[in-house]
Amino acid sequence: MSVIALSEHNPVLLLIDAMTRASNKDELLAELAHAWVAATEGESCDILYREAGDGLVLKASTIFPELINRIKLGKGVGLCGSALLDGKPIFIPSGAQQDPRFAKYPNTYDHDFESEAVLPLFGTNGQTFGVVLIRRTDVWDLNDSTQQCLLEMAEATQNCIRGYSNAYQGGAHMNRLGALSEVTKTISTSPYVEEILQLLVNLTAQQFDYRVCTVRLLDANRSELVLRATQAPAKAYQRKRAIKLGESIAGRAIAENRPIIVRDVQVEEDYIGHDLAVEQGLRSMICVPLTLQEKPVGVLSCYTSEVRDFAPDEIKALETLAKQAAVSIEHAKLQVRDTLMQEMHHRVKNNLQQIASLLRLQMRMSTYKTLEEALNDCLSRILAIASVHDLLSREDLDHVGIRSISETLVHHQQSSFLLPDRHIRFEVRGKDVRLNMTQATQLALVLNELIQNAIEHGFEKTERGEIHVNVEETEDEVSIWVSNSGDSLPEDFDPTTVSHLGLKIVDNLARALGGRFKMSTVMGWTVAEVKFPRATGE
Repeated sequence: MSVIALSEHNPVLLLIDAMTRASNKDELLAELAHAWVAATEGESCDILYREAGDGLVLKASTIFPELINRIKLGKGVGLCGSALLDGKPIFIPSGAQQDPRFAKYPNTYDHDFESEAVLPLFGTNGQTFGVVLIRRTDVWDLNDSTQQCLLEMAEATQNCIRGYSNAYQGGAHMNRLGALSEVTKTISTSPYVEEILQLLVNLTAQQFDYRVCTVRLLDANRSELVLRATQAPAKAYQRKRAIKLGESIAGRAIAENRPIIVRDVQVEEDYIGHDLAVEQGLRSMICVPLTLQEKPVGVLSCYTSEVRDFAPDEIKALETLAKQAAVSIEHAKLQVRDTLMQEMHHRVKNNLQQIASLLRLQMRMSTYKTLEEALNDCLSRILAIASVHDLLSREDLDHVGIRSISETLVHHQQSSFLLPDRHIRFEVRGKDVRLNMTQATQLALVLNELIQNAIEHGFEKTERGEIHVNVEETEDEVSIWVSNSGDSLPEDFDPTTVSHLGLKIVDNLARALGGRFKMSTVMGWTVAEVKFPRATGE
């Protein structure tokens, strides 16, 4: 039997029938592979697709289904690789495994085949997009008529795949219109920026069937794109660093004000984070700029789990979605500004009450020698709270960076409390961890007391030295160290028992933050440490 001797079954009709039974592309390829086996009485059929770099990946198999999407062949490897690159069929009636081009799949050495036929599949552009591999364990009479029949089957197969893809794209177009409507309607209902961004990435990934979606917003002052939302579950992805505009593909999307497409991020030289892309199974990417009246706001990046093109209507839908998202973000910011104006009197009232409490505490524990000392301490604490409000007015509405607070307080302490005969070098190091209003105000008071304490008591005798402020952040906790190289602590020093007002304020505020405070000597330095859990919201 050379090829289909079943006169009552037309092989092309078998393939078309396979297409009608498929509900998705993976099922289509599986059905086509089984149709090939039935038509040729072969032992197995594999369908492989071209990958980036002209390699091949197994997409359907009647004998190795567990290896689908796991077996990958390099450029030109095996009979399949040769047929893909040459665009010519390969017919081997016997001794297939002795052919110099033959290559076995890894871990399949218990399967031997005598004859093989490899048929290239062509796209509408005339380029090969994959191959069909038929194997038999017996000698196969691959005469001219059999070869012609196999070529006709290959043509029918590529037409089935292309026809199904066109139908799918037509349906996908309608689906994308529905998805676009669903996402834009949902994000426009939220008054909060963070919620809008999270809804945007969650719904876009779900509605458009993307593996990962992210939004980075532009920090114009630092020329950085900061990750603000992603639905990727991996912690490593959620903690991706800010990227400079000039070093990133996302930056190109903003600079050129157009979508930028990367066919395969795993091999793209300009892509940052190849290891994470491989780990998360990310392949094709599209970066769409978020703009409002030609002003860049950020970038929406979408990743697929396979190498593929982005259809024109898909790109158009994402551009429309990005514009709507930018409008929703700006609208939410305006709403937040209005809300903050209404709430500002409440915040000021709370802070004035906090100042009043500090003054009462100061009166009860008064050890000041002069009125000027007492007023200076009061002034210092009031200015610490004021610095948070000043930073809020210049930064992110309701969040402030710890480094920004530290640098402001260090500058104030240097200009107000440093004696002229003291030569102290200040250094602020670490991440600019952002805190909400409540935590920022409490921490500003903590830092104010610790920096002032380091100046006054760390350099009572020592005239020259350094004061460092270090900020660290782990997954759930923020740590602040204020250390100085001045006078050593007494051997029996215990910050919880001393009568120093500033340290009692620090201890109380550390507890209010849900954290802890300690002071110790480390390698000759006096180190004051405050650790507390970072709040997730106001």
